[in-house]
Amino acid sequence: DAIDGVTVEMTAEEISAATSSAASSKNSSGRLILAPLPSFFVFIYILLRALENHGPIHKYSTNRVEKQRKTMKKDKKTVLEKNTYVDLDVADMTPDGSGVGRTAEGAVVFVPGALAGDRVRTKIIKTTSGYGVGRLEALLSPSPDRVEADCPQHGRCGGCCFSALRADAETRFKQKLVNDALRRVGGLTLECEGVETGTRTHYRNKAVYPVAEDESGALCTGFFARRSHRIVRQESCLLENAAFPAVREAVTALLTARRIRAYDETTGKGLLRHIFLRASRSGELCVVLVVTDGDPKPFDGFAAELTARCPTVKSVWLNVNAERTNVILGRACVKLWGEDCLTDTLCGRVFSISPLSFYQVNAEMAERLYAQAAAYAAPAPGDVLLDLYCGAGTIGLCAAGDGVRLFGTEIVPEAVENARENAHRNGRTEADTRFFLGDAAEGVEACRQAFGRVDVALVDPPRKGLTPDVTAALLACGAKRIVYTSCNPATLARDLALLEAGPYRADRCRAFDLFPRTGHVETCVLLSGKE
Repeated sequence: DAIDGVTVEMTAEEISAATSSAASSKNSSGRLILAPLPSFFVFIYILLRALENHGPIHKYSTNRVEKQRKTMKKDKKTVLEKNTYVDLDVADMTPDGSGVGRTAEGAVVFVPGALAGDRVRTKIIKTTSGYGVGRLEALLSPSPDRVEADCPQHGRCGGCCFSALRADAETRFKQKLVNDALRRVGGLTLECEGVETGTRTHYRNKAVYPVAEDESGALCTGFFARRSHRIVRQESCLLENAAFPAVREAVTALLTARRIRAYDETTGKGLLRHIFLRASRSGELCVVLVVTDGDPKPFDGFAAELTARCPTVKSVWLNVNAERTNVILGRACVKLWGEDCLTDTLCGRVFSISPLSFYQVNAEMAERLYAQAAAYAAPAPGDVLLDLYCGAGTIGLCAAGDGVRLFGTEIVPEAVENARENAHRNGRTEADTRFFLGDAAEGVEACRQAFGRVDVALVDPPRKGLTPDVTAALLACGAKRIVYTSCNPATLARDLALLEAGPYRADRCRAFDLFPRTGHVETCVLLSGKE
């Protein structure tokens, strides 16, 4: 999620390794079960194979992949030469905003910034045995889906790759992205029924800004450029909460006056790494300074100065991250001033969110996603509802009606504390609601020990999807239904294939665009027992 300051870098060797090792094992039905590879590598592999075969792929063969790669190396017609120019018709796109086309000789080229339907002139800047990467030099003929980007930093900032793509075309692309993964990764007949959309600007209730120093030594913020840690300065962003720019400006001005230095990842020196802002739907804000040292003395009086300028700020924190790493947040938070949590509402429920708790960044679309998950789950009075990767308890508490017993599992201690508080806020007691601090696989057995069984399971894992032990636990849990919410179509499809190899079948699928203008999409799937 580039707006949070996260970038993904890959090498040709990594992609080659992902491609050659993708066909790792098959289940009893003959479907390939992909190893837990990074989703972008999986997508590259799928797209290359699709372009080679000009059609859907249901089975993979390691020998065939190796043969094709060797043939590609021997076929001199398809070899790309660096620093040459080629004209391309762009046939498809990747989730990170690269157009994909073939040269007249058949070589595959990825072009950042190109859209499906464009005809472009590109300069080849990188070559491998299987594909090339080109820089967009000229737009010879624009796609009918291309529009004028309304962001002044479009093409420089790595935050939103589809600012120049029509909204309806982006929706079609995301539905295709989900369907391609279901068919080609999972070998499934299930199809996404549609993509629900909402507000396309200022929808983010959270943003994390990397900090640098300008020519005068003043602190400044922005977003990372595409696949780099070079900061592109940005006064405001079309995705961020409308209140964030004024708060961010006040923070940098006040800390510059205190001579706080920005962290330099090259030297490892400096104190302030990131500014992390979160807002509730009521307009209250939490400010978190990500620092290398948790000593609060340099920030004495800072909260009072900030709230005098920005009265909607309700808490100020330090998050300590002293590691030489690309990971943004550390594990420890120190409160400088204010309330322990922000309070927000979703689906008629009230939630407390601490700085480290997971909470969907798009509240409008999260409500619609959770409503769909609740409708798929449909727990009846007396049922036991298991919520794995529960975070602050949002999905489970939205789905659990009167008479439904709820058991949630989460590995972040602060999130479990929030979940317990949220259950109490929403009228639930320990008699019908428990939250377990631990691994998701352990949570399945803990639920059975607490409530005797599992009737319906909710899962909302991170991008890497389910681990093998969690998949095994779900296959053995005896639930009548499983509702799988995913932010990664590739790992979703892989996991659905594994669950379908057991006692479940994937019945329904719907996607939700929680991240307009980017390549991300959330998907909600209902699995029912086969018998």
